[in-house]
Amino acid sequence: MVDEVLVGRVRELVGARVPVEERRMFGGVAFLVGGHMAVGVSGKQGGLMVRVPPEETPSLLAEPGTRPFEMRGRGLAGWLLVEPGAVADDDELDRWVDAGVAHARSLPPKE
Repeated sequence: MVDEVLVGRVRELVGARVPVEERRMFGGVAFLVGGHMAVGVSGKQGGLMVRVPPEETPSLLAEPGTRPFEMRGRGLAGWLLVEPGAVADDDELDRWVDAGVAHARSLPPKE
C-alpha cells in the first residue's frame, strides 16, 4: 500500500521546483522530470525511491535510513530507498527530493 501522505509531501516539493509528471509505477507513485524518474514513493518496499548519480550510490548508502533499491532481488546503482523514518522530517525529505530532481535534470530530456 502506498503512503499517500508521503506522496502528497513529495508532490508539493517536486512541483515547487520543476514541471513534473506523476505516474503510478512499480506499485507506487513516481515523479518524472524531463521524462526521467527523479523520486517515487514505493508501495512494495515502503519509503522513498531516489535516483542519484550511480557513482555516488556507495557514499549515499552510508546515510542513515538508506539501502539499495532492489528490483527482482538486485540492487540498482543510481537508485536508493530511503526508509520512511529517515524522511519524516521535512528538511530531510526536502534534501532527498532535491537530490533526485537535480540528477533527473542533469540527464538529457526524453522525447
